[in-house]
Amino acid sequence: MVALLAALALWQPLGNAPGVVDVVGPRADGRLVVSTRSALLVLRPGRAGRPLAPSYRPQGGEPYVALAADRTIRSARCSFKRDDAYVIEPTATPGVTRIDSRGRAQRFADLPAGSFPSGIAFDTTGRFGSRLLVAVVVGTATQLYAFDCRGRAHVITRSGPRVEGGMAVAPRSFGRFAGDFIAADESTGQIFAFSPRGGVRLVAKPALPAGGDIGVESLGFVPEGFDGRGAAYMSDLGAPGSPTQGTDSILVLRHARLRPGDLVAATEAGAKTVAVRCARRCSVRRVADGPAATHGEGHITFVPAPAR
Repeated sequence: MVALLAALALWQPLGNAPGVVDVVGPRADGRLVVSTRSALLVLRPGRAGRPLAPSYRPQGGEPYVALAADRTIRSARCSFKRDDAYVIEPTATPGVTRIDSRGRAQRFADLPAGSFPSGIAFDTTGRFGSRLLVAVVVGTATQLYAFDCRGRAHVITRSGPRVEGGMAVAPRSFGRFAGDFIAADESTGQIFAFSPRGGVRLVAKPALPAGGDIGVESLGFVPEGFDGRGAAYMSDLGAPGSPTQGTDSILVLRHARLRPGDLVAATEAGAKTVAVRCARRCSVRRVADGPAATHGEGHITFVPAPAR
């Protein structure tokens, strides 16, 4: 056990970010997009951020964000544009807001009244038609929607397990779950794969603490070209009254034993972090820990080191 703990990498606070709930990117200009409870920011790691959209103000909850790539949806005769940000609005009138790369904000789509938007990600493999995927909790179930670039929704499932937090589409290298939408249930610690046809399968249940505000919350896939010189980023929300208080900062992880194609998953409490690798079967290994106070939120985002 001592040898195992000594081998773990450590998440470190990088900079103060009050109300931070998500960090995604990088954009084409190398900057990250940071979502907080009061603004959407762009920043370079280790530097102060500036508002992406001065007129945009989140209306409450945890406004998780996804960053678009250039994708044409032929059936809709439109395109998603690189670096446009799509933010869920978990409010009394739930929906999705689009903020373009110039900072102009507009309502993109409405979600069912009384629902709770719990996560968002883009389809990066094409199995969901290269659309925007939004998970919505209704009662005890998750409904998964795929939106084209005109904001028109296709229902993937209405009866998935309850999931929340950072979500991502698995790369083609992720074994039998390749191209599936991956999300976690913090209450049980289980990680699930939603297929384009609406089926749901268990990917893994890491040997980590589970429970509300405790279990696996943050996910991300290590991209191709990433090596030990790169860095991972995650939000650590200040959360008085929760099992962990948080630090209101962005956390950075360096020198972890991560490989391209790994699914990296971290708990909300303490950022206890594993890497999941899938072929015919999936293996899970512990790779990192965070500060004890960590209250992790949203996506895990990877920035490869600059080319030499």
